[in-house]
Amino acid sequence: MNAQPPVPFGGHTPSHQQVAFHRTELAPILSLYGRMVAAGEWRDYGISCLKDVAVFSVFRRTAENPLYRIEKRPKLRNKQGLYAVIGLNGQVLKRGHDLASVLRVLERKLIRAVD
Repeated sequence: MNAQPPVPFGGHTPSHQQVAFHRTELAPILSLYGRMVAAGEWRDYGISCLKDVAVFSVFRRTAENPLYRIEKRPKLRNKQGLYAVIGLNGQVLKRGHDLASVLRVLERKLIRAVD
């Protein structure tokens, strides 16, 4: 009797890899998220790992559209930059190669004048 390796359900293997955030990328994103939750600005988040983009979406309320999207697009690594922060209306607020510098556009929203 010959042993054969198991055949995946459906008879095929996925041909593409998903883009995802690495632990070192999630640490500064979740740090910023925690500070904004403590300030009462944000309440929920979602992570999507797709074929050519990974998205960290930030919500004020769960049922709404995301306030901001932090995107990672590896195809833009050599062009405009790997990371981008996109606003509610789809406008690119900041794009760049360094995640920390891209996230600064959101950290400015945390700083307010005290009366």
